[in-house]
Amino acid sequence: MTLLDLTRPATRSERLDTLPVAVIGAGPIGLAAAANLLERGIDVVVYEAGDRVGASIREWGHVRLFSPWRVLVDPASRRLLEAAGWKHPDEDRLPTGAELVEQYLEPLAALEPLASRIRLGVDVTAVAREGMDRTRTAGRAATPFLLRVHEASGEVEDVAARAVIDASGTWRTPNRLGSNGLDPLGLDEVADSVTHALPDVLGRDRARFAGRRVTVVGAGHSAANTLLALAALAREEPETSITWAIRNASAVRVTTSDDDGLPARASIGRRVDDLVHAGRIEVLDRFEIVRLGRAADGGVRIVGSRRGELVDHEADVVVNATGFRPDLDLLREIRLELDDVVEAPKRLAPLIDPNVHSCGTVEPHGFAELRQPEDGFFLVGMKSYGRAPTFLLATGYEQVRSIASWLAGDAAGAAKVQLELPATGVCSTSLDGSNGCC
Repeated sequence: MTLLDLTRPATRSERLDTLPVAVIGAGPIGLAAAANLLERGIDVVVYEAGDRVGASIREWGHVRLFSPWRVLVDPASRRLLEAAGWKHPDEDRLPTGAELVEQYLEPLAALEPLASRIRLGVDVTAVAREGMDRTRTAGRAATPFLLRVHEASGEVEDVAARAVIDASGTWRTPNRLGSNGLDPLGLDEVADSVTHALPDVLGRDRARFAGRRVTVVGAGHSAANTLLALAALAREEPETSITWAIRNASAVRVTTSDDDGLPARASIGRRVDDLVHAGRIEVLDRFEIVRLGRAADGGVRIVGSRRGELVDHEADVVVNATGFRPDLDLLREIRLELDDVVEAPKRLAPLIDPNVHSCGTVEPHGFAELRQPEDGFFLVGMKSYGRAPTFLLATGYEQVRSIASWLAGDAAGAAKVQLELPATGVCSTSLDGSNGCC
């Protein structure tokens, strides 16, 4: 940790070179960024809001990934681990989120030099330049970054950094339930009956869903994952009823072709379709939520627009599986150039447009596509994809390798981005070995 020291005699440009790089988030991409930087001899501090590494992944740890182990381990992290005697898991096996954390992230974070550079329970709530808001330009690139951090103990402090890599992801900022991007009217009244995406339906959250009327909102693989789990629960708890609310005529994101490079992913759409055709899942298509409220029986009254008419639907539990968005509030004083549509870095956005690309068709990219007008600041990992749902861990690892090369002064290494991906979307999640997010 480097506290602000405005009294030291060094000039700002000299001082900048003595500071560490700040990495926000101790998930797979944040830890990979740290490993790549340390391999390059660059000091780093990792700030993680959770009390353990991989905090967000732990929340969906029951889910099995699409991707096998062979593409889930960052090369620099692997070199660090294997030097300490770590054995790579079976390369063809698909781990759960919990296994990814326990067998990879935890051993990596426990190694020196990483362990002493990870600060857990520390939430970065703002990033700026020392003594400068976003309107000041003179000397900006030579001025250290300032991060305002909140400790779990309640202490607040400002720390300085040479550069900032924001790998904080999007898990904590789900999209809104309303099709207009806003919370539906009345949400506050029934907020206790609305859950985050990917609940552990067959495990720790079982009691909340068993024998209840459940409505899943969203047309992606997170929704499909939950629908499959609910269908499995309904076989054991027949009173469980399942409704799938989507705003389009069909859920195109979970419709996959038979020649998908990952058979596990290809099966999801077919399995959900089979359940719909069998009458085990009711579909509310072309349904846009307008208002929520408390039903007479204590459940949730969902008023929606469907084919131009207002209709009522009732549920006991609503699952928000509408996707995620980046939290940009902490970056209000940072100069960013983001795409108007998906809120990704402007040079990256055309490469990841979900209307055109799946995970496997995204071109390799790195420093050049991720650089911002704020010199030394980078969005990486899932957060770099903004609202696009097509992120792949292997892509994020190449991002941070390229950025570490640039920060080390290796322009050629930063520019030489290489990544081989299967020509398929390997971006979402399911159960029992059926797919994965990374």
